[in-house]
Amino acid sequence: MIRKNPSGHLPVVHDTAFVDPTAILCGKVVVEENVFIGPYAVIRADEVDANGEMEPIVIGANSNIQDGVVIHCKAGGGVVIGQDSSIAHRSIVHGPCKVGNNVFVGFNSVLFNCSVGDGSVIRHNSVVEGCEVPPGFYVPSTANIHSNEELAGIERVTPDVSGFSESVAQANNELVKGYKRIRNEF
Repeated sequence: MIRKNPSGHLPVVHDTAFVDPTAILCGKVVVEENVFIGPYAVIRADEVDANGEMEPIVIGANSNIQDGVVIHCKAGGGVVIGQDSSIAHRSIVHGPCKVGNNVFVGFNSVLFNCSVGDGSVIRHNSVVEGCEVPPGFYVPSTANIHSNEELAGIERVTPDVSGFSESVAQANNELVKGYKRIRNEF
């Protein structure tokens, strides 16, 4: 479902993107080329700051927002998901937040008030908030990172982990094509 927010903003979805009919996109949301938005995802840009303004939620080209993901912004803050990134099942990305290009965020993870550099991997059930994850970092499953100081113990992403992330992005790009092809069969 695509709907306006109370400020009157309506999502803008590129013609080549696929948004599952059960997903909800509300407000100042921009979905770029070849994006896959899975079942029951909620992407909602509707809160304003003290001046009545808000930044958009932008989903970069070739990215995938999987089943049950929630993306929202606090008090007008924005969220940017870079290109070729994967936000896995039931994760929460709460703005203000920036996720770089070629990033993988694992199942049930939470990102809040942070930035995640290009090529990083946030594994399953992790929490990252209030910090800046540099490019190419690997955050292991169940990690809780709440400051830049806590990042010192995080190891660099290995090629096998990066390969997994790329395969997820490629698989979801193929889903965009397949679901677009059968769209009228629902």
